[in-house]
Amino acid sequence: MRLYLTALNPTDAVLEGFLPAADALDRPVTVLTDRPGEWPTGTPVRRCAVRDAAAVVAATAAEPPAALLSNSDHLQEATAVAAGKLGLPGKDPDAARRCKDKAAMRRALARAGLDPVRVVTVDPGAPPDVPDGLLPAVVKPRDGVASEDAYLVTDRADLAARVAAIRRRRPEVALVVEEYLTGDLHTYDTLGDGRSLATLGGWHTGLGPPPTFTEVSLDWSPPPPAHRARLGTLLDALGVGFGACHTEYVVRGDRIRLIEVNDRLIGDRMDLILTDLLGVPLFAHVIRLHLGEPLAALDLPDPATLDRHARVEYVCADRSGRLVAAPGRRDTVRDGVRLSCRPMRQVGRVAEHTGTNRDYLAALHGIGPDPDGVRAALAAFRRELSWTIT
Repeated sequence: MRLYLTALNPTDAVLEGFLPAADALDRPVTVLTDRPGEWPTGTPVRRCAVRDAAAVVAATAAEPPAALLSNSDHLQEATAVAAGKLGLPGKDPDAARRCKDKAAMRRALARAGLDPVRVVTVDPGAPPDVPDGLLPAVVKPRDGVASEDAYLVTDRADLAARVAAIRRRRPEVALVVEEYLTGDLHTYDTLGDGRSLATLGGWHTGLGPPPTFTEVSLDWSPPPPAHRARLGTLLDALGVGFGACHTEYVVRGDRIRLIEVNDRLIGDRMDLILTDLLGVPLFAHVIRLHLGEPLAALDLPDPATLDRHARVEYVCADRSGRLVAAPGRRDTVRDGVRLSCRPMRQVGRVAEHTGTNRDYLAALHGIGPDPDGVRAALAAFRRELSWTIT
């Protein structure tokens, strides 16, 4: 029986993660996508209207599916609905929708009496009418991902200008304006089988300068028990509990505030780095959950007892233009720290500067025995590399 993955554009998670994992599990696999021409030659793809659950079900009719899953924010709900129609293990479609829809997430938590956040939805074409006292605030697409078109706004004029700029590019998008939650940004990464939840770990995230929210660095920082307990309560209220989930939250004093929940693995190559850091076949574990295996059958380490540290730094374009020179893929060891550079933009490509992770040129990471050693080795490694944009 065949494993089916729904996807849009090609991603490292699918090409370097899920496809090799399916091979290791001896499972034939097909990627269902509405963009088959964008995928590398030789990738097992089939054209499908993947945002339509009925089309996904129909695309699996020729060979019965053993499992159906997605690692795309945009496709979790449709894929979950299709899995349910096929009688396969999968995510709760309502939970997938709540995670994708920022306003729905806030409403669900407010109804549960948890983590109330002031938020206003701005429909396409409507003026951004927000109450006094909400500003400063964050304006972002209601169904957005990857910090795209997310901005800190300080006053009504700033808000109106940002909304107008977003609508010039994306006139159909619904927006939310929500309370700006200050504090240290962290992630909480989990796996679940629908009955129990396991902690994979977490990261302390460094951001670039406002008004955008570009992640520029991440340091390994598994959440303490008090954070895990609180986050578990919040995720339970959203109905999250199956497969992979990546949660972002801020800590200020002893208070935790939820930023967003992405019902998939952590992205931007962090899933591959996490696999290396933990020393487990993470992508195969996700597949096994969707095959119906219990969480207890997976060999997961306790992240709090891991005897090594990791740091990730993103090299970001600081202007629009063509990337004309870059170091390419590199791996080395320095002072006991394993160092890697992975390109995230092809040489020759022209791109606009966005202030989001679309600006990433490369991901650099180091894994070693202690934070100070990893940081020093990674800094020296980075100084030896250069990127040129014209």
